[in-house]
Amino acid sequence: QVQLVESGGGLVQPGGSLRLSCAASGSIFSLNDMGWYRQAPGKQREFVANISRGGSTKYADAVKGRFTISRDNANNTVYLQMNSLKPEDTAVYYCRADWTMMIGGAIISWGQGTQVTVSS
Repeated sequence: QVQLVESGGGLVQPGGSLRLSCAASGSIFSLNDMGWYRQAPGKQREFVANISRGGSTKYADAVKGRFTISRDNANNTVYLQMNSLKPEDTAVYYCRADWTMMIGGAIISWGQGTQVTVSS
């Protein structure tokens, strides 16, 4: 079984910062890529950032230069540092984890989401 626990969302003014965390746990699974997605009201879920187990990162154009994804492999935790936040960043943010089963196969798991609201 696998589990993702998210934290760090909240209300912040434009230009402010938030740091999201996602702690992953799995017994018979090996953790590979981890990433963040978001879904705004009336919108489809969209890619935000991804980081491989080795530390290679990718970002959506909308957040490039403002957001930084990182991970702590010792604690199986991924972070999203969000700076210079804009109202357009308002969304529910979801953590994603890609796993390989030790007996073979692969799965994708999602956190339950954390609300980020950017408003004055």
